[in-house]
Amino acid sequence: MDCNVAESCCGVKASKKNKYAVIIYPDFSLQEITCLTSCLTVWFGKKIDVIASEMKVYKSEEGFCITPTKTVDEARVVDYECVILPGTIYPLPALFDDKLIKFLSEGKDSNTLFAAISSSPILLSKAGILDGKDFTSGYFMQMADVFPFIDKKHFVHKPVVESGNVITGIGMFFREFAEQVLLKLGYDVGKNFMNYAPSEYSEDDLTFYWSDEEYKEFLEELKEYAK
Repeated sequence: MDCNVAESCCGVKASKKNKYAVIIYPDFSLQEITCLTSCLTVWFGKKIDVIASEMKVYKSEEGFCITPTKTVDEARVVDYECVILPGTIYPLPALFDDKLIKFLSEGKDSNTLFAAISSSPILLSKAGILDGKDFTSGYFMQMADVFPFIDKKHFVHKPVVESGNVITGIGMFFREFAEQVLLKLGYDVGKNFMNYAPSEYSEDDLTFYWSDEEYKEFLEELKEYAK
């Protein structure tokens, strides 16, 4: 992300728990959540725990191999301010992972913010997190007929839906989903979040400079490599 964008996103409210987590499972989608996670880490300097049922390598649907930093046995969902769930084109392994569903269900009556995109709201449904809450999802609608724990009357056909401590989104609206989550968390993301697209760009628009202090830091860091 270029410096001009990052510098416009500097107003942040103090967080309560100040801990964030991403849940991973087989064939999870990185693409759907990296707009959100990169803002949390690069713009706002937050650390994100990567949590899974087992301490093993999980392959994303894009083919990237990720090792979690914690297992569900080593973490408590209620300790996190926000728990992010990526979608997966094959949700059944996660859906029938009893340890994972139990981990999520422990946040049912908490104030933890659950941010689930694409097919992952089905995991929140099974965990009871979506009981009585409006939601959206990108899974195929026949799944709502197969699984009785999905409350179809609360399904809303919108890109992003916020209901209480849950934000759900459809995968193609990953930017809008990220923006809604960041705003809910109290972050100032500017007026054109990830959507700066004028019809023409000036030379200044495409020229980036560090501040004097940042430039000094770079030159100091460079000394370590220029020996």
